[in-house]
Amino acid sequence: VQLVESGGGWVLPGGSLRVSCAASGISVSRYAMSWHRQAPGKGRELVATIFSIDDITNYGDSVKGRFTISRDNAKNTVYLQMNSLKTEDTAVYYCNAKTYGGDYWGQGTQVNVSS
Repeated sequence: VQLVESGGGWVLPGGSLRVSCAASGISVSRYAMSWHRQAPGKGRELVATIFSIDDITNYGDSVKGRFTISRDNAKNTVYLQMNSLKTEDTAVYYCNAKTYGGDYWGQGTQVNVSS
């Protein structure tokens, strides 16, 4: 199983960015897929989850109304659309797959929000 994140970068406060998680070895449609983030000096935080049943989604309180998680089953990829970004969104963003065989993580992609 391999999860490869991409799309991170630098953005101004109030801007938007979309990060992607391309999966291989598993089908993203079969498992709960989530995005987590870790800011410098802080613990890892759950940002958003998309479940395999009915594409139900769940978000952390700090990103509700601003971030949207989605997946493209044909591309076997999960996305996180981030709008109205704030400086406190600066972190490394990690993709996670919760499978019957255990949890898998990507290597992370850095998102910097600053002026």
